[in-house]
Amino acid sequence: MGYAKGRETRRLVIDQAVALFGEAGYRGASLREIAARCGLSHPGLLHHFPTKESLLLAVLEHRDEADRRRLAEGAPAGAAALHRLADLADVNAGRRGIVELFTVLSAEATAADHPAHAYFADRYRRTVAAIADAYEAARAAGELNPGVDPAAAARHLVALMDGLQLQWLLGDDDLDMGAQLRDHLRTQLRRQ
Repeated sequence: MGYAKGRETRRLVIDQAVALFGEAGYRGASLREIAARCGLSHPGLLHHFPTKESLLLAVLEHRDEADRRRLAEGAPAGAAALHRLADLADVNAGRRGIVELFTVLSAEATAADHPAHAYFADRYRRTVAAIADAYEAARAAGELNPGVDPAAAARHLVALMDGLQLQWLLGDDDLDMGAQLRDHLRTQLRRQ
C-alpha cells in the first residue's frame, strides 16, 4: 500500500511541477510552491525529489517516455514514422501545459549552467538522428522524393515543429500544427 501511495504522490508532484515550470519556468518555480500545490510539506516533497534538479529531470523524462511510447506504437518506419510526428503534434494541441513546459525549459536550457542543458542538447541530437533515420528508411523504401537530404530534412522538421509550437503558444489558436507538418511532409514524400 505504501509503495502505491508513494508512486501516486510522485505522479502528483510531477504533474504540478509540469504546470508550474510551464507557467514560471524552471528558475521562476520553487519547490515550496510545488509542495503547496500538492498539499505536501516542503520536507515531504524532498522525500520524493531531494533537489529541484532531480524533479526537473523526472518531469522531462516522464514527458519523453510518454511520447516515445506513442511514437513507437506499431513500430512505424520511413514515411509512417514521419507521419507519426504529425500525429504527435495533434496530441500536443490538447496538452498546452506540456508544450509550454518544453518550450520554456528548452529556451532556458540554452544557458550552459542550466541543470537541463546537457539533457536538451542530448535530446536534440537523438531526436534529429532518429528523424534522419526515418528519412533514410523512407528513401530506402522509395517513399522520399529525389533531392531530399535526410540529415538536412531532419533538422528542418525539428525546427518546423518547434516553431509551430511557439506560434501556437503565442496565440495562433487557429494554427493546426499537425496539418502544417503533414503539408510539409507531402512536399518531401512520394504519394503512396
